[in-house]
Amino acid sequence: MNLVRAELERLTARRFVQLMVVLLLVAFVVTAATTLTGSHAPSGDELTRAQAQAAAEVRNLEAAHDRCLRIKAGTATPEEHDYVPRDCAEVDPALMERLPNTADYLTGVFVFANEAQPLLYFLIAFLVLFGFLVGASYIGADLNSGGVVNLLLWRPSRWAVLGAKLGTLLGALLALSAVASAAYVGSFLLIAQVAGHPGRLTGEFWGTLGATYGRGLGLVLFAGALGFAIATLGRHTSAALGTVAAYLVVWELGARLVFDILNAARPELWMLSSYLVAWVSGEVRFWDGYACDGGSAGFCDGSYTVGWGTGLAVLLALTGALVAAAFTAFRRRDLI
Repeated sequence: MNLVRAELERLTARRFVQLMVVLLLVAFVVTAATTLTGSHAPSGDELTRAQAQAAAEVRNLEAAHDRCLRIKAGTATPEEHDYVPRDCAEVDPALMERLPNTADYLTGVFVFANEAQPLLYFLIAFLVLFGFLVGASYIGADLNSGGVVNLLLWRPSRWAVLGAKLGTLLGALLALSAVASAAYVGSFLLIAQVAGHPGRLTGEFWGTLGATYGRGLGLVLFAGALGFAIATLGRHTSAALGTVAAYLVVWELGARLVFDILNAARPELWMLSSYLVAWVSGEVRFWDGYACDGGSAGFCDGSYTVGWGTGLAVLLALTGALVAAAFTAFRRRDLI
């Protein structure tokens, strides 16, 4: 029998995996049902009012930009309520990433264009948890129960057995995540068409959503490989769970508190969570309170960003190191 096919049958037969799939479906149904019951298809009058409000807001933005230009040129006198930035381009509607639109002024209506990104983040978070727990339990249970030893009696090649397990796990996670994500997004798009409002579904919107979707699938694979590697090193599922719990408490919480007490500059760069967020969202911006302490005259922007490329590099390095360590330890250790 093919080793990969045997591992796939073992993976799908596990009760824990089946339970997690059921929980995924329950979370999906509850979220969709809640959205459906809390939304309604907007009437013609609602759409007309929302369009008028959006148009009025755009005109206000254009008027504010025009007044800023006149104040800068000296043809208008600034008043107390006027906001005059250093550069009027900051308030130029033509340069804004997103202008007010009809969907922004619809109340009690599910707008797919506005809610798709947060909903996708929610699904990715669940799938990441799913991938880590399944990856850890899949190898941890076999190591603890002696199932790996039985496999080695049939196929006496340690790296082949462990590689088949890891490859089967990642392939199954990728297939499940892709199908679940497509069904999830498609269902909410259908809800928006029937009992809501689609919003502005431009090519840029779909491109951004697709990029988030792709990076989310990648994060699920990283989580599965990390859970698999840590459980292999610790020879038990609880080793992976304990490692994550210890990291969150000792480093993400404890070390962050120490950095704050010591007034350390840019402590976010030492936190794995920063790179996780940067990878999924594409970019994350932090504030460095010490960047402008030099006393330089003029405007100082103390913010800094971490991009998805840096997040990917950190995740690849961490996952690659742990997987390599797991394969090395598995090859050398006594499994009995």
